[in-house]
Parts: sequence; structure tokens; C-alpha cells
Amino acid sequence: MEIMTDQRFRKTFKYLRALFFAALIMLGISILLVIGILVYAKVLGPPPLTVPQSSLIMADDGTVIGESHNGEKRYWARLKDMSPELINATIAIEDKSFYEHNGFDYKRIAGAALADLKAMAKVQGASTITQQYARNLFLAHEKTWKRKLREAFYTIRLEMNYTKDEILEGYLNTIYYGNGAYGAQAASQFYFGKDTGELTLAEASMLAGIPKGPSIYSPLSSLEKAKSRQKIILTTMHEDGYIQKADIETAINEQLTIIGEHPHNQTETAPYFQDAVRSALKNQLKLDERTIETGGLKVYTTLDLKQQKIAEDTVEKILSSESDIQTGLVAMDPKTGHVKALVGGRDYEESSFNRAIQAVRQPGSTIKPLLYYAALENGFTPATMVRSEPTTFRFDDGRAEYSPHNFNSKYADGEITMMQALALSDNIYAVKTHLFLGEDTLVDTVKKFGISSEMAEVPSLALGTSGIRVIELAGAYSMLANGGKDVSPVLITKVENHKGEIIYENKNSTEQILKPDLAFVTAHMMTGIFDRRLNGYTSVTGSTLSDELTRPYAGKSGSTETDSWMAGFSPQLVTAVWTGYDQGQKIELAADKVYAKDIWAEFMEEAHKGMTVKGFKAPKGTVGVYIEPESGLLATQNCPVKRLTYFVSGTEPTEYCSSHLPQYEESEQKQDDHKDEKSEEDVPWFRRFFSW
Repeated sequence: MEIMTDQRFRKTFKYLRALFFAALIMLGISILLVIGILVYAKVLGPPPLTVPQSSLIMADDGTVIGESHNGEKRYWARLKDMSPELINATIAIEDKSFYEHNGFDYKRIAGAALADLKAMAKVQGASTITQQYARNLFLAHEKTWKRKLREAFYTIRLEMNYTKDEILEGYLNTIYYGNGAYGAQAASQFYFGKDTGELTLAEASMLAGIPKGPSIYSPLSSLEKAKSRQKIILTTMHEDGYIQKADIETAINEQLTIIGEHPHNQTETAPYFQDAVRSALKNQLKLDERTIETGGLKVYTTLDLKQQKIAEDTVEKILSSESDIQTGLVAMDPKTGHVKALVGGRDYEESSFNRAIQAVRQPGSTIKPLLYYAALENGFTPATMVRSEPTTFRFDDGRAEYSPHNFNSKYADGEITMMQALALSDNIYAVKTHLFLGEDTLVDTVKKFGISSEMAEVPSLALGTSGIRVIELAGAYSMLANGGKDVSPVLITKVENHKGEIIYENKNSTEQILKPDLAFVTAHMMTGIFDRRLNGYTSVTGSTLSDELTRPYAGKSGSTETDSWMAGFSPQLVTAVWTGYDQGQKIELAADKVYAKDIWAEFMEEAHKGMTVKGFKAPKGTVGVYIEPESGLLATQNCPVKRLTYFVSGTEPTEYCSSHLPQYEESEQKQDDHKDEKSEEDVPWFRRFFSW
């Protein structure tokens, strides 16, 4: 009996010893496993904390005009900028020992497990703020052991590599508050119309209660349940020492104003401009679609909200509701190239096609100032005389002909000056000048002015038969307005990433492209379209606008069978306007032909209100003299019409007009007597060339 007992004891001891060693081995393996997990977590380093965030587009005054269209509102706020009441309320209700544990609250886990066991169901959660943050960042919300293990591993990585404040900041910026609002900043703006740093205790305690069940505890779903949850949070805050007991009643009784609206509308403010900004982010800054939509970018733009509204209101007011005619408008600061207003069509909801940037249309006579700049470079002056009469140009040994016409087939049937040809928009003068310079000259000049659209080397190019974009014309005219400095249309001044780091900043060029004296002379000639003193065989093309304008402007209108243009500038603002039909339909109604001019004039006048009236300042190397417009010679006191005209110094006329002198007949006779004595060399070169 004793022997059997001893054997049984030995056998039991053997089993116990084996179990002990097995336990030691398991403990060792567990310790090694934990150490391995910790080492592996450390080797992997900090997990990336980037989450999808809404990108914001802002006007030049910092006003948010739009955001990315991903359906989720996410804006990052720094912990130091958040309401302390919101931070305390969140910690109190979600994880009161957050600053003490290492990512796992074991006491809370045990309590939750016991409660679940008693109820035989999942009735209590034990996830810490770090665990919830890990889940929001990296994991789906399915209830599986695999997800739980991954959540635990990411929790370890977060705790090992980030401070508690960094984790809390990330959590508050990623937790879902319902109604598409991710993060406290988006939620604060949606529910209360304010930044998270401005929340009161009452607002913060109500907001902190929503994440437990956004569809249940949102004040928009059930104000009663939201208030009940708020009271629990306030009581917990008092128990944890965050607030006094009296604060509970004060907060509960505070009358809250629930907004229930996201602050930024994507399409109401300058939708065509916003589309152009997104295109620039993608095509010019080379940002990918995901970064643009969910990268939390802050895009600072050049848009002037006041001028944009004026532009939109002007288009709506002037274009008849019974007409299908479309429009494109671009307004720019000529010194910086900043686009201050942009209209790409009459109704973005009906058509998002941006006619200010995407449409390539024939510019008509608005190309002529560029042609005449090239002419000035090649020896012409504003007083250069060319014959205006019906002309047929023959090419290829007479096999090809080109017969341009003036508007309404009106001609001077004599010589006119360049300044008058521009003011009257004489086509014969333009084509003759173009052919004299060589067809490649205008092509090269257009490129110099920053226009990248293809130009055809043909005689009709002088009349604007090769298409360009509205924004290109605005950019080209800006170079005339700013004295010839390099300038390109700018939509974006700066871009910041979600961390507030500047990833792009526009740098204005100061390179001199055009000759300042020639740019000014050209710009001053362009003021002539509004000056009736340059009326000749027809009225100046801006005569219908002259009485509406209250300050000096330079400009040029243009028209083809299918396109109507008006572009011009003051020293402070350049605006180009196009009107026409999308499908290239002919513009036949008289009312449709004046829309571009009317839009331009009204916009410029309204946009300049409050600005100092400035004239065009003559640079060094130019001289202004009074010219008699018909002859292009220096005006005398007897000339009934005279106009101040600028020339490059040394090219101004030196001969006085003799047409209005008392001894005119005698003088004319003397000139006739000596006419035969002049040789061909005495005739100016441009008159010899333009004899046809």
C-alpha cells in the first residue's frame, strides 16, 4: 500500500514538474515574444499619421471659397489651438487614465471582460484613445480577432514612437462626429459654426458625446439624447476634477445654437476659377489627384471676391436671358499677373466648360496692338502713313489672292497714320504692315507676349484668324500695361501641406521682355479707340463707350463672324472679354455684337471704384507732342483738332501741319512747284513700300 502511494506521489510530482517546466518555457516564449514584438515595433519605427483631409481653396483675403469634393470634411487643428474643455471632456469620457497607461488600460479591460461575461454579450468597451486612434488610422472596424491583434500592434507602435499629446491630437482630428465631419475642427464648424478653439464648456461637452454613436447622440438626430449624454460627460468631468459642480448646471442650461451646415460650398463661389485652380495644381504643380483631393492642402489663390462678384453680376445683367450666347472673362493685375476675377461661362451647372481658359477662338483685331508693337520695333511710328483703300494682294506669281475688307467696306481712300488705323481698326493698314514686316514677325512677336497658341504664317494673321485663349490675351495686354515686364497669369500664390509646410510659392518675374518705350507708345496708341479726336472715315471703335468711362483706359475691340472681343486696361487692371456661341455659330444679331464691349466697360468701371485714378506714365526715352491726326504732323495753333501722341525720342515728327495755315493755298502751290524736283530717295521708305 505504501509502495503504491509512493509511486503515485512520484508520478504526480513528475507531472507537476513537467507542467512547471512547460509553464517556464511558455513564460520564456511569451517574454521572448513580447520582446520580439517590441523590438520589431521599434525597428519598424513610427507609423505614418497621414489621414485623408479636405483640401481648402482660399481667396486672396484668406476666405475659404471651396474644398475638395470627397464627401468627407476633414480639417487638421493643433492641440494647442483646441478648446481645453473639449480636450478634458474627451479624456474624461473616453479614457480617463490616458496619460498614465502605455496604450492599454488593463484594469478597464478586466472590468469590461467581467461585465461582458455576466451579461453573456458585448456590453462594455475597453479601448483606450490610442487603440481607437490606431483603428481609425489603419484598420477597418470589423469585429475579428485578426483586427484586434493588428490594433494592439499598431497601438504599441504609436505609444513607442509618439508623445501622448501627439496621439491625442491625432485622435481628435480623426474621430467621426457624424454628418460627414471627421475630426473636432470639422465637427465644431458643422454643429456650432465656429473653430474648435472657440467652443464653450456646454458646446464641448455635447460635441465630446457624439462619437459614441453619431446617429444617436447628434443634437440633429435627438437633442434629448444629446443633452442626456452631455450631462453624463459633465458629471464625469466634475468627478475627475476638471470642472466645479456649479459648472454642470450652467453648461446644461446654456442655450446652444445648432448650425448643422458645413461652411464651405464647392460650387457657389467662382466655380470656373476653382476648376482652373485644380487644373493648375495637377498640370503645373504636378500634384497627383489623391493629394489634391485628400491631402489637406491649403491653396492660397489670387481671387478678389469683390471683383469676382462684379464680373458675375455684370455678365448676368448684360447678357440677355433669351440669347444662347456664351462668354469668357479674365481680369488680371498687370504687375503680378494675379487673376482677380474669372468667368468661364454663363452657368456652371449647365456647362462646366471653361471658356476663359479652355476655348481657343479667333481674336480678330485684338491682335493688332501686338502687330503694331512689332512695327514700332522695325522703324514705324504712330505717325507712319499708309494708304487705306480696297486692296487685293497677290501671291505665288499671281496664282493666289487675298482681299481683306474694312468694316462696312469703308476706307480712307488715302493715307492714314498708325495711331488712327488702330483707333478705327483699319484692316488694310494692318495687312500691309504685316506683309512688310514678314509673316514670321507677328508669329514671333505673339510668342514674345506669352501666347502659346499656334499661329499660322498667313496674311490674315494680322486680322486675328489664328485662335487664342481669353487668359492669353489678358496676359499679353498685361505686358503692355506694365511697361514690358515678363508676366504670366497666376492663379495660385502659395500651397501648404497638411503640416503647414509650404510646398509651392509663386515668385514674380522681373525680367524685361519688351522695350519699355515701345510698350508705352503702343499702350498710348490704344487709348485712341476711345478718343473721338481720331475719328476719320469712320468713328473710333470705342466711341459708343467713351461717355461711360470715367478714367484713362487703353483697349482694343475685335470681331470675326463668330467671335466678339473687348480687351483693355488701366495701369491697375487688365480685362479681356470674349462673347460668342460654343458651336461657332455666326453672330448676326446687332445686340449680340456689342455684348463684349458692354461687359468690359461696366466691369472695369465697377471694379475700379475706390481705386486712385491713374494715367499712363511715360518712361524715359519717350516724348509727347501734339499731332494733327489727319496729317500725322505737328499741330499748330490753327489746327482744329490736335492730340497728344507719344513717340520714341528722336522719331517724333519735326514738320508742322500746313493744312490750316492762312497762307495754305500759297504754301501748297510752292510745294507743287518743287514736287518734280524730289528723287525717289527723298520719299520715305514706308511710302515707297506701301504704294500698292
